[in-house]
Amino acid sequence: MRVKKSPYLFAYSAWDIIPVLAGCLHFLFFAWMISSFHSLALWQKCVVGLIYAFSISWNVNSVSHNFIHNAYFKSALLNRLFSLMESVTMGFSQTMYDYVHRQHHIGNNDRKGADGETIDWISIYRHGEHGQAEHPLKYSLLSYFRDDPKRIYGLIKKHSQALAYFAVFEVVVVTLMIVGFLLWDWQFGLFFVFFYYLGHSLTAMNGYYEHAGANPDLPIAWGVSCYNKLYNWLWLNNGYHAEHHYRPKHHWTQMHTLHTEIAEKQKQAGVKVIPWPHPIGFMMEWMKEQ
Repeated sequence: MRVKKSPYLFAYSAWDIIPVLAGCLHFLFFAWMISSFHSLALWQKCVVGLIYAFSISWNVNSVSHNFIHNAYFKSALLNRLFSLMESVTMGFSQTMYDYVHRQHHIGNNDRKGADGETIDWISIYRHGEHGQAEHPLKYSLLSYFRDDPKRIYGLIKKHSQALAYFAVFEVVVVTLMIVGFLLWDWQFGLFFVFFYYLGHSLTAMNGYYEHAGANPDLPIAWGVSCYNKLYNWLWLNNGYHAEHHYRPKHHWTQMHTLHTEIAEKQKQAGVKVIPWPHPIGFMMEWMKEQ
């Protein structure tokens, strides 16, 4: 895909209108879910809740992920407003996610060092034993509770005090929103909290299979890729994950081109490629057991 430079609104490419609109549609779906909750039958609420949970994982790994690597707008104000909208839609600070993800790319899913720590705070090896990756289910279900907001805030503050304040603002807005849901209607509040947590667990599972079996000691093989066309179309080329870790600032529209340029090097390095999209990477384990 050829990059179309935008002379006005977008910082990098006119193609970024796609993730921007997708993010806005996700927000509108979230608003509709709130307003329509009481008019839905129980089975419909369950379906909508599952869609919302899955959509969190989709957004984190497509719209939001590309946004934190290459901010969509030239205007700092528009970028902050988009970040706030994403934070409200998914229930967590996008600014904090940005800095956790920066740490992820510094460590690149590293194994534990001599001090028993990993540089990457979300490394699948961080809570594993005997040098092995943690079990995917345990990693997925517990990752939400392992974030350290104070530590993340300190990292952001080193770069920008103003941005650190904005991160706190996003956290306050999201916290008040969730408390407001519980006070407004405890049934909707519990419904939201459950599927919100499920969404973040699915996000962690997605991240797990983006790195399970990768080589944390070889830059070109830091990630695991999936070249399924439908998956990459819907997830804005997130399937090119080994390529992404090799060139984190590469724009999402250029990932296939990058892949073709380094394909031979990847083959020589033994880059892991899976047939199943990362969100359902567990299917590989299931297939092995059959």
